[in-house]
Amino acid sequence: MEPVKIHIPQELFEPAETQTFSGQAQLGQLEVGAQIYECTGPCAWEVEITNTGRAFLVRGKSHVTAKVACARCLEDTSVELAGDIEGYFVMDAPEQDEDLEGDEFEALPADHAIDLAPLITAGLLLEAPFQPLCREDCAGLCPQCGANLNDGPCGCEPEEGIAPKNPFAVLKGMDLS
Repeated sequence: MEPVKIHIPQELFEPAETQTFSGQAQLGQLEVGAQIYECTGPCAWEVEITNTGRAFLVRGKSHVTAKVACARCLEDTSVELAGDIEGYFVMDAPEQDEDLEGDEFEALPADHAIDLAPLITAGLLLEAPFQPLCREDCAGLCPQCGANLNDGPCGCEPEEGIAPKNPFAVLKGMDLS
């Protein structure tokens, strides 16, 4: 993803000041597990940056449309991804401040330019479905011939002695005594 830089203006260095920024960014691809989300257009984002006295609090939203393969039938489907943008940038933080170690904020860069790209990506990844579906009742693929069952029955004969819709049918002939 390309950097999404916001230069903090001088007036925002006054305590309790807030300013809103918005824009668009090209994301390319997002990977969630085995799924690859291909963004089909720019990601729209809007953030509010607030000076909390010692740091800048960044909060906002992002939205993008992406194409991904359905987890059941493998057909391409379009999904809307919307994520929260959250970040905390400490002003004048020493390089090795032990209090900052392991916390979820960063030092404000010397050039006062914040890169929102990692925050946007993280928010969208949290909201992306791990197993996206083209529709809720997707029938998937035939396990024998690989036909897309959303297009109708494939014509394969069901496996001998096993009802195709009942996963517990294999227990039918077992002696459970």
